Amino acid sequence: MAINENQARLLNDLILINNDRVVGYQKAMEELKDEDSDLKLLFQEKVNQSNEFKSELTQKIMETGHKVETGTTNAGKIYRVWMDVKAFFGGSDRKIILDNCEDGEDAALAAYNDALTSEGLSTAARSLITKHHAALKISHDRIKALRDAEK
Repeated sequence: MAINENQARLLNDLILINNDRVVGYQKAMEELKDEDSDLKLLFQEKVNQSNEFKSELTQKIMETGHKVETGTTNAGKIYRVWMDVKAFFGGSDRKIILDNCEDGEDAALAAYNDALTSEGLSTAARSLITKHHAALKISHDRIKALRDAEK
């Protein structure tokens, strides 16, 4: 039973991180200018990706019979306040927005890395987390490349 509880806690943490990611990308979309439609599309893809991840994580938690968490993390709330401050002083600059998004992707990757190094995951849960981690790494690298391409 302790393994199921640990797994449910780890998976719930990842749900909260994905909730942070959804809110963060939605906030980033609000900061974009009309001419940044390319980033709006990309950020919506990231929102959709996180919603898919949450759905898959929820299924794994429900299989253990545990409660599924909702909401966001305190760190995510602090991050969004910092994003608001940076946006206030930097305007809706693409590079600043992409920099904020990369910070968010770094946080998501760190959470997934922590989960992957934890004990008490079933083979199926570990496989799912590994799949998500690989997709997040691609996402991070894409955001970083876009940010680095900005002058």
